[in-house]
Amino acid sequence: MNQEPKFKVEICANSAESALMAQKGGAYRIELCAGIPEGGTTPSAGEIRMARTLLKETKMHVIIRPRGGDFLYNEYEQEIMINDIKLCRELGVDGIVIGCLTAEGTVDIPLCKKLIEAAGDMNVTFHRAFDMSRDPKEALEDIISLGCTRVLTSGQEPDAVQGIPLIKELVEQANGRIIVMPGGCVRSNTVRQIADETGATEFHLTCRNSYESGMIYRNPKVSMGDVVKIEEYKKDVTNPVIVKAAVDELLDDNHETVIFEDEH
Repeated sequence: MNQEPKFKVEICANSAESALMAQKGGAYRIELCAGIPEGGTTPSAGEIRMARTLLKETKMHVIIRPRGGDFLYNEYEQEIMINDIKLCRELGVDGIVIGCLTAEGTVDIPLCKKLIEAAGDMNVTFHRAFDMSRDPKEALEDIISLGCTRVLTSGQEPDAVQGIPLIKELVEQANGRIIVMPGGCVRSNTVRQIADETGATEFHLTCRNSYESGMIYRNPKVSMGDVVKIEEYKKDVTNPVIVKAAVDELLDDNHETVIFEDEH
């Protein structure tokens, strides 16, 4: 029986291809997402199925978020999420990643209970909706009461390095009852600092590089984006070398930090 590692690296994979690259780099788990510019939305059934087929060694979680924007969901969106969770169960996904808030900025306990019930025996993570909650200490207790395995947070700051003070407090408050997983601009060259200063043992990174599109003909006048502007002729894919660098930072006290300028 394989022993669980002390530190675990989760990679936010924006595609089945990125999921495979994360596995090659030694990631413990991937969170499969679409809509990265919006903060992550539920990927298609085809993407989930392909990633599940490719991942033989790495655990796979899927974000359940029907749209970008806030985390206050109407009845139609709630039904969409429940159906997406059922699909994940059918496809053999290891876990789901959810997050729902009330209009007042508290954890929407009744809705989260419905989603968790639909998840069955799948693992459940509460995502960075936590960082939009009014009272993080209260929100943490609510999430613990729901039975979630972990909560993803930047410490309610733009990035997890800035959020170190709150993340440390949350780890202490949790006291082993839930995993507090730092995420939000965590890089291969900052993950060890966050580990040392917070006491966290699981970390959420992207480890992606941008690559030029193979398109020869390009129309510079038209963009498929609207408010969110994207690079039409670049492709973001997880870089297994960066993933391995992050894993090495956590596992080897004598490892020399490697900085990747394109990492995001």
